[in-house]
Amino acid sequence: MVENVLTALFGDPFAVMNTIGLVAFAFVGSSKAIREEFDVFGITIVGLAMAFAGGVTRDLLVTRVPLALQSPIEIILGLLGVGLAIALGVVFNAPETHPITIVADAIGLASFTTAGAIVATTAGFPVFGIVAIGTINAVGGGAFADILLDRSPFILFEDFYATCAVLGASAYWFVGTFGAAGSVAAVTCSAAAVVTRLAAVSYDWTLPTVNDM
Repeated sequence: MVENVLTALFGDPFAVMNTIGLVAFAFVGSSKAIREEFDVFGITIVGLAMAFAGGVTRDLLVTRVPLALQSPIEIILGLLGVGLAIALGVVFNAPETHPITIVADAIGLASFTTAGAIVATTAGFPVFGIVAIGTINAVGGGAFADILLDRSPFILFEDFYATCAVLGASAYWFVGTFGAAGSVAAVTCSAAAVVTRLAAVSYDWTLPTVNDM
Protein backbone atom coordinates (compact mmCIF):
# COMPACT_ATOMS: atom_id res chain seq x y z
CA MET A 1 0.00 0.00 0.00
CA VAL A 2 2.73 2.48 1.01
CA GLU A 3 4.74 1.55 -2.08
CA ASN A 4 1.75 2.18 -4.36
CA VAL A 5 1.06 5.59 -2.83
CA LEU A 6 4.68 6.71 -3.09
CA THR A 7 4.98 5.46 -6.65
CA ALA A 8 1.83 7.33 -7.63
CA LEU A 9 3.09 10.52 -6.01
CA PHE A 10 6.71 10.44 -7.04
CA GLY A 11 7.02 8.03 -9.97
CA ASP A 12 10.56 6.77 -10.52
CA PRO A 13 12.46 7.56 -7.28
CA PHE A 14 15.80 8.06 -9.04
CA ALA A 15 14.38 10.46 -11.63
CA VAL A 16 12.66 12.51 -8.93
CA MET A 17 15.69 12.69 -6.63
CA ASN A 18 18.09 13.42 -9.48
CA THR A 19 15.89 16.23 -10.78
CA ILE A 20 15.56 17.87 -7.37
CA GLY A 21 19.26 17.49 -6.70
CA LEU A 22 20.31 19.05 -9.99
CA VAL A 23 18.19 22.17 -9.55
CA ALA A 24 19.02 22.55 -5.85
CA PHE A 25 22.78 22.14 -6.19
CA ALA A 26 23.04 24.33 -9.31
CA PHE A 27 21.21 26.96 -7.26
CA VAL A 28 23.55 26.57 -4.27
CA GLY A 29 26.75 26.52 -6.33
CA SER A 30 25.72 29.61 -8.26
CA SER A 31 24.90 31.38 -5.00
CA LYS A 32 28.43 30.69 -3.78
CA ALA A 33 29.87 32.14 -6.99
CA ILE A 34 27.67 35.23 -6.70
CA ARG A 35 29.06 35.86 -3.24
CA GLU A 36 32.59 35.71 -4.68
CA GLU A 37 31.53 38.28 -7.32
CA PHE A 38 32.03 35.97 -10.31
CA ASP A 39 30.65 37.11 -13.65
CA VAL A 40 27.61 35.42 -15.19
CA PHE A 41 29.74 32.86 -17.03
CA GLY A 42 31.66 32.00 -13.87
CA ILE A 43 28.43 31.72 -11.90
CA THR A 44 27.08 29.29 -14.48
CA ILE A 45 30.23 27.16 -14.49
CA VAL A 46 30.35 26.86 -10.69
CA GLY A 47 26.63 26.13 -10.50
CA LEU A 48 26.77 23.40 -13.14
CA ALA A 49 29.94 21.96 -11.60
CA MET A 50 28.23 21.58 -8.26
CA ALA A 51 25.19 20.05 -9.91
CA PHE A 52 27.03 17.53 -12.08
CA ALA A 53 30.44 16.64 -10.59
CA GLY A 54 29.07 14.24 -7.99
CA GLY A 55 26.76 12.48 -10.44
CA VAL A 56 29.48 12.15 -13.08
CA THR A 57 31.80 10.58 -10.51
CA ARG A 58 28.99 8.24 -9.44
CA ASP A 59 28.37 7.09 -12.99
CA LEU A 60 32.05 6.51 -13.66
CA LEU A 61 32.30 4.37 -10.52
CA VAL A 62 29.48 2.14 -11.74
CA THR A 63 31.04 2.08 -15.23
CA ARG A 64 28.32 3.79 -17.22
CA VAL A 65 28.28 6.88 -19.42
CA PRO A 66 27.45 9.90 -17.21
CA LEU A 67 23.83 10.96 -17.54
CA ALA A 68 24.95 14.56 -17.90
CA LEU A 69 26.42 13.62 -21.31
CA GLN A 70 23.32 11.76 -22.45
CA SER A 71 20.37 13.99 -21.64
CA PRO A 72 19.98 17.69 -22.54
CA ILE A 73 17.22 17.82 -19.94
CA GLU A 74 19.84 17.53 -17.21
CA ILE A 75 21.63 20.62 -18.51
CA ILE A 76 18.32 22.48 -18.68
CA LEU A 77 17.60 21.58 -15.05
CA GLY A 78 21.05 22.80 -14.03
CA LEU A 79 20.55 26.09 -15.88
CA LEU A 80 17.19 26.47 -14.15
CA GLY A 81 18.98 26.33 -10.80
CA VAL A 82 21.54 28.87 -12.02
CA GLY A 83 18.77 31.21 -13.14
CA LEU A 84 17.00 30.96 -9.79
CA ALA A 85 20.24 31.81 -7.97
CA ILE A 86 20.86 34.86 -10.15
CA ALA A 87 17.30 36.03 -9.54
CA LEU A 88 17.76 35.61 -5.78
CA GLY A 89 21.12 37.37 -5.96
CA VAL A 90 19.48 40.42 -7.53
CA VAL A 91 16.99 40.61 -4.67
CA PHE A 92 19.27 39.79 -1.72
CA ASN A 93 22.81 40.92 -0.92
CA ALA A 94 24.06 37.59 0.49
CA PRO A 95 22.27 34.77 -1.36
CA GLU A 96 24.68 32.08 -0.13
CA THR A 97 23.63 32.53 3.50
CA HIS A 98 19.92 33.10 2.84
CA PRO A 99 17.60 30.51 4.45
CA ILE A 100 16.33 29.54 0.99
CA THR A 101 19.86 28.56 -0.03
CA ILE A 102 20.49 26.67 3.20
CA VAL A 103 17.30 24.66 2.79
CA ALA A 104 18.03 24.07 -0.92
CA ASP A 105 21.47 22.77 0.01
CA ALA A 106 19.97 20.32 2.51
CA ILE A 107 17.41 19.16 -0.05
CA GLY A 108 20.08 18.75 -2.71
CA LEU A 109 22.27 16.78 -0.31
CA ALA A 110 19.40 14.45 0.55
CA SER A 111 18.30 14.03 -3.06
CA PHE A 112 21.74 13.19 -4.40
CA THR A 113 22.46 10.86 -1.50
CA THR A 114 19.33 8.96 -2.43
CA ALA A 115 20.08 8.99 -6.16
CA GLY A 116 23.56 7.61 -5.52
CA ALA A 117 22.26 4.91 -3.19
CA ILE A 118 19.68 3.85 -5.80
CA VAL A 119 22.31 3.59 -8.55
CA ALA A 120 24.69 1.63 -6.32
CA THR A 121 21.94 -0.76 -5.25
CA THR A 122 20.84 -1.31 -8.84
CA ALA A 123 24.46 -2.05 -9.76
CA GLY A 124 24.58 -4.73 -7.05
CA PHE A 125 27.01 -3.01 -4.70
CA PRO A 126 27.25 -4.14 -1.05
CA VAL A 127 26.56 -1.83 1.87
CA PHE A 128 29.95 -0.08 1.75
CA GLY A 129 29.52 0.67 -1.95
CA ILE A 130 25.99 1.98 -1.42
CA VAL A 131 27.10 4.33 1.36
CA ALA A 132 30.26 5.41 -0.48
CA ILE A 133 28.56 6.16 -3.80
CA GLY A 134 25.61 7.85 -2.09
CA THR A 135 28.02 10.09 -0.20
CA ILE A 136 30.19 10.84 -3.23
CA ASN A 137 27.13 11.71 -5.28
CA ALA A 138 26.00 14.07 -2.50
CA VAL A 139 29.24 15.88 -1.65
CA GLY A 140 31.40 15.57 -4.77
CA GLY A 141 29.84 18.52 -6.54
CA GLY A 142 30.21 20.82 -3.55
CA ALA A 143 33.86 19.86 -3.11
CA PHE A 144 34.58 20.57 -6.79
CA ALA A 145 32.75 23.88 -6.64
CA ASP A 146 34.84 24.93 -3.63
CA ILE A 147 38.02 24.18 -5.61
CA LEU A 148 36.78 26.42 -8.43
CA LEU A 149 36.12 29.08 -5.81
CA ASP A 150 39.75 28.74 -4.66
CA ARG A 151 38.98 27.49 -1.18
CA SER A 152 39.42 24.21 0.64
CA PRO A 153 36.38 21.90 0.34
CA PHE A 154 34.36 22.56 3.46
CA ILE A 155 33.44 18.88 3.84
CA LEU A 156 37.04 18.35 5.01
CA PHE A 157 36.48 20.56 8.03
CA GLU A 158 34.37 19.97 11.10
CA ASP A 159 31.05 20.92 9.49
CA PHE A 160 28.40 18.20 9.93
CA TYR A 161 27.67 17.73 6.23
CA ALA A 162 29.08 14.59 4.63
CA THR A 163 28.04 12.71 7.76
CA CYS A 164 24.41 13.45 6.88
CA ALA A 165 24.90 11.73 3.53
CA VAL A 166 26.50 8.73 5.24
CA LEU A 167 23.53 8.46 7.59
CA GLY A 168 21.03 8.81 4.74
CA ALA A 169 22.68 6.18 2.53
CA SER A 170 22.99 3.84 5.51
CA ALA A 171 19.28 4.27 6.16
CA TYR A 172 18.56 3.42 2.52
CA TRP A 173 20.53 0.18 2.79
CA PHE A 174 19.00 -0.71 6.16
CA VAL A 175 15.40 -0.20 5.03
CA GLY A 176 16.00 -1.96 1.73
CA THR A 177 17.68 -4.90 3.44
CA PHE A 178 14.56 -5.55 5.47
CA GLY A 179 12.44 -5.84 2.36
CA ALA A 180 10.94 -2.37 1.99
CA ALA A 181 10.17 -1.11 -1.51
CA GLY A 182 12.66 1.09 -3.31
CA SER A 183 10.40 4.12 -3.01
CA VAL A 184 10.10 3.63 0.76
CA ALA A 185 13.86 3.32 1.10
CA ALA A 186 14.29 6.45 -1.01
CA VAL A 187 11.96 8.50 1.17
CA THR A 188 13.65 7.20 4.32
CA CYS A 189 17.09 8.07 2.96
CA SER A 190 16.03 11.58 1.95
CA ALA A 191 14.31 12.24 5.25
CA ALA A 192 17.31 11.07 7.28
CA ALA A 193 19.75 13.22 5.31
CA VAL A 194 17.70 16.41 5.16
CA VAL A 195 16.57 16.28 8.80
CA THR A 196 20.08 15.69 10.15
CA ARG A 197 21.50 18.45 7.95
CA LEU A 198 18.92 21.02 8.97
CA ALA A 199 19.36 20.00 12.61
CA ALA A 200 23.13 20.40 12.24
CA VAL A 201 22.66 23.92 10.88
CA SER A 202 20.09 24.85 13.51
CA TYR A 203 22.07 23.53 16.49
CA ASP A 204 25.57 24.17 15.13
CA TRP A 205 26.63 20.54 15.17
CA THR A 206 30.26 19.88 14.30
CA LEU A 207 32.62 16.95 14.31
CA PRO A 208 35.58 17.11 16.71
CA THR A 209 39.09 17.90 15.52
CA VAL A 210 42.31 16.57 17.01
CA ASN A 211 42.93 20.01 18.52
CA ASP A 212 39.65 19.71 20.42
CA MET A 213 40.69 16.48 22.13
